[in-house]
Amino acid sequence: MVVTPVFGVPHVYDFTPNLFSSATPHRSVLVCIHGWLLSRAYWQPLMQQLTPDISCLAYDLRGFGDSTQQLSNRRHALDTSTYGLTAYAQDLNALLDTLELDQVWLMGHSLGGSIALWAAYLFPERVKGVICVNAGGGIYIHRAFEKFRNAGQQMVGWRPHWLQHLPLLPWVFANIMVRQSLSYRWGQQRLIDFLRADSDAATQSLLASTTEQEVHQLPQIVSQLSQPVYFITGEQDTVMEPRYVQHLASFHRFFHQGKQAVVEFKQCGHFAMLEQPIALETQVRQWLS
Repeated sequence: MVVTPVFGVPHVYDFTPNLFSSATPHRSVLVCIHGWLLSRAYWQPLMQQLTPDISCLAYDLRGFGDSTQQLSNRRHALDTSTYGLTAYAQDLNALLDTLELDQVWLMGHSLGGSIALWAAYLFPERVKGVICVNAGGGIYIHRAFEKFRNAGQQMVGWRPHWLQHLPLLPWVFANIMVRQSLSYRWGQQRLIDFLRADSDAATQSLLASTTEQEVHQLPQIVSQLSQPVYFITGEQDTVMEPRYVQHLASFHRFFHQGKQAVVEFKQCGHFAMLEQPIALETQVRQWLS
């Protein structure tokens, strides 16, 4: 774990293996971006599987995971735009500047997928390609989005920390949004990340990424990307259903060139990297090769 400031806010990241080790050749660098109310921890199994062939960087988004540390001290300098998709893409670019990484692939889960697409659009000279995991969209249904936004705000607003002491609660988190139950360890990790996420970051990132304008703009972004873009979807994903992933993917040139732009994992919900780690590793290796 390493900490570096990005626009004055401490960001925590991991390398696998050490990108600055001259003894290790690096054919590719894959940057992993986590989803809403999560952290970089969920990429660790995949990163270990890809070592040493593919170097991986995973980091905690501003206001999530370990990047919540000292954020309160900087709140006077932040506003709601800090937590939009373009702001997070700018954070990523600044982090890559600091690490002097000029040619990378991006892999984003859920909200992280949208951030990856925006980063590829804003910084095409740096981003070689994108892999979206359980990420899609582009269709705005007013009532459904209002319900989702309200539920998310209520969930973030009610997070008493005594929840962490309920021994059965990690089992609940291990079974939410997945087709195959996760281990107790991952349920506990999800509970920890849920409780420690910064309230402003959690609320504003949810609201900023689900406006009608933002939802409709994402397909336009995808249609303009010259880089390869691939999508992973889970057959039983109820958060980002396969049809929405297919819809967003249909705006990229790969979709019309007959290339396999979308891969659907069977027996998989919203956490492909934990539910189907071997299948995801296989696809990543194939696409990055």
